[in-house]
Amino acid sequence: MTHSFLISIFCPDRTGLISSITGTLFNLGVNFGDTSFALLGTGAKFTTVCESPISQAALDEHLHALPELEGADIKVTTFDLSKIPGRMAEITHKITLRGANHPGLIAQLSEVFMMFDANIVSLEAKTIPDNEAEQYLINIAAFIPESRAEACISSVANTASSLEMSCHWKSLLSQGEGS
Repeated sequence: MTHSFLISIFCPDRTGLISSITGTLFNLGVNFGDTSFALLGTGAKFTTVCESPISQAALDEHLHALPELEGADIKVTTFDLSKIPGRMAEITHKITLRGANHPGLIAQLSEVFMMFDANIVSLEAKTIPDNEAEQYLINIAAFIPESRAEACISSVANTASSLEMSCHWKSLLSQGEGS
């Protein structure tokens, strides 16, 4: 019998971290579904929805035993939601914004997507050191309904422009690309 789990790990970034986690889970017979890894400052965040032939307690025990995860925040929880993403998980557009960081920036952008019934599938934001001034880079993968895509992208670009950020986008539905 297999069990569905959400495994979430946060720890300092270390060389070999992903290899240690995924290798151990593979050797335990764990089958990965949606999985993500990201650096957050000098920390690392690994998250996966998976199927496991062993219990929650056994998974937790094996992960806590890894030397690379010493002092890590490890959570293994039952995953009761569907593992199959819905229609709004389809990525129709990729958008990149770059410029100065402003308080409330991500909140303002997410409100624009909401106004057009769009769904942010993934978002990555990071500070990029620059010789002249620190830059903020935001990469968004989104589902935007085709009938509302042009207006949504225009609003995102206008919001970015008002905050002195560049905005580049690409439609995955057509050859549309712009800035």
